[in-house]
Amino acid sequence: MAQVLEFKLPDLGEGLTEAEIVRWLVQVGDVVAVDQPVVEVETAKAMVEVPCPYGGVVTARFGEEGTELPVGAPLITVAVGAPASGGPEVPAKGAEGSGNVLVGYGTSEAPARRRRIRSSRPEPAASVTVAAPAPAAPVLPGVPAAKPDGPVPVISPLVRRLARENNLDLRELTGSGPEGLILRADVENALRGAVPRDQAAQLSPGSSASSGSRRVPLKGVRGAVADKLSRSRREIPDATCWVDADATELMRARAAMNASGGPKISLLALLARICTAALARFPELNSTVDLAAREVVQFDHVHLGFAAQTERGLVVPVVRDAHARDAEGLTAEFARLTEASRDGRLTPADLTGGTFTLNNYGVFGVDGSTPIINHPEAAMLGVGRIIPKPWVHEGELAVRQVVQLSLTFDHRVCDGGTAGGFLRYVADCVERPAVLLRTL
Repeated sequence: MAQVLEFKLPDLGEGLTEAEIVRWLVQVGDVVAVDQPVVEVETAKAMVEVPCPYGGVVTARFGEEGTELPVGAPLITVAVGAPASGGPEVPAKGAEGSGNVLVGYGTSEAPARRRRIRSSRPEPAASVTVAAPAPAAPVLPGVPAAKPDGPVPVISPLVRRLARENNLDLRELTGSGPEGLILRADVENALRGAVPRDQAAQLSPGSSASSGSRRVPLKGVRGAVADKLSRSRREIPDATCWVDADATELMRARAAMNASGGPKISLLALLARICTAALARFPELNSTVDLAAREVVQFDHVHLGFAAQTERGLVVPVVRDAHARDAEGLTAEFARLTEASRDGRLTPADLTGGTFTLNNYGVFGVDGSTPIINHPEAAMLGVGRIIPKPWVHEGELAVRQVVQLSLTFDHRVCDGGTAGGFLRYVADCVERPAVLLRTL
């Protein structure tokens, strides 16, 4: 006899209390294996797949795509030991489950291929959740008329989310991608010619659609970033110092390393090596403040965060134990985390636990910045663009590759002398890479 087990949204860690359903990976009636991903959710930190700890037949799903669920709310129910179309029962060992209810903690074996089960007898009404059809969206100015019901050619969950937040029916769009695939640009072009229903209802008195005002909800990653930055400004008395540095020799050293035939070394990796060496000399900046205990907690390890701009907003992936990695290892890890951030595959563990942040805002074509510290860290090194500038070199005016370096730091953990010493050491390593070699 089948045993129906309920799988609830697990605690995803790091204080996360809710998640938004982005995409269901199973249907009612599908057979699922232990630790098979059943739903893709978006938290305030990452988009992740949630594995089910039970094996059996899915009898119900709870929540439509776009719905936010609190931790502990039911996700699906699974009938363990249920017969599949009159065949043998699903093994009851799935009733015990794997115990791996947290995202990223599954078995090493690949999940069994799921298959659709059509039962020969009707299921009890209470065991199946049937999604109500979505209301038809009105025809909006500048948007093609609605197409017949059917599958919508959209792959990216980010595109679906953008359309959902603006109440835009994807069936009304003609995709510009291969085989009619709807791209982000298609959704954005449609939104430029229309004011979505939810935004039109929120226009302030006396305003109109032609005024161009609209409201963008602060939720998901954007909301989490807003909360964190606000807390940083409230709690941390930050200060910023900066210096220009001649990066010509650093760029030459990198070119020589990459000409040796080995794996290519990124500039970010070299800057990270400089950061970890500087933090070893000035550990006050690799710390956090425990307000309750009125203590500064200094770390022996360096978990280095780096700012990455994605379609979902600014994220700060963390390179674990950066102090123990060489330039080649840092390059590989930066590449892995950058690709995962662009694809929305970062886990909460990839985005938490940083002790210091490296912010290369030079990629945006700017020279300087006074960034907000990534709470609860104590400091952030900013790097501007590296461009040719007039520079006095060995007593003569020359054109050199110049970069502006800035350090924003928590004034509670150190004074200006320590911060200045850290930044000066970083600049010296940039100008004369041999300085770094002498300290390794």
